Amino acid sequence: MPKNNFQSQLIKRHAPQKKRSFKELSRGTQLAVVAYGIIELTLMIAALRDLRRRPKQLVRGPKPLWAVICCLNMLGTISYFVAGRRK
Repeated sequence: MPKNNFQSQLIKRHAPQKKRSFKELSRGTQLAVVAYGIIELTLMIAALRDLRRRPKQLVRGPKPLWAVICCLNMLGTISYFVAGRRK
């Protein structure tokens, strides 16, 4: 059964794309990925260091939970700095 033009376009549009390797990305995209990684790692280290040095009375919630949240991604680290610390 031949497919009409609309069906063939729909299949092409939703076909899974081949994953690209890091080398196949443009130079600007490579720099953005590296910069994001450096920023995320720096924030995570800063949050974990602050969490380790801060007394438990100055942390909202259990410290081990915040340590896990900080290691998840950048959103966890930012949430610790915004909501996890008492001043």
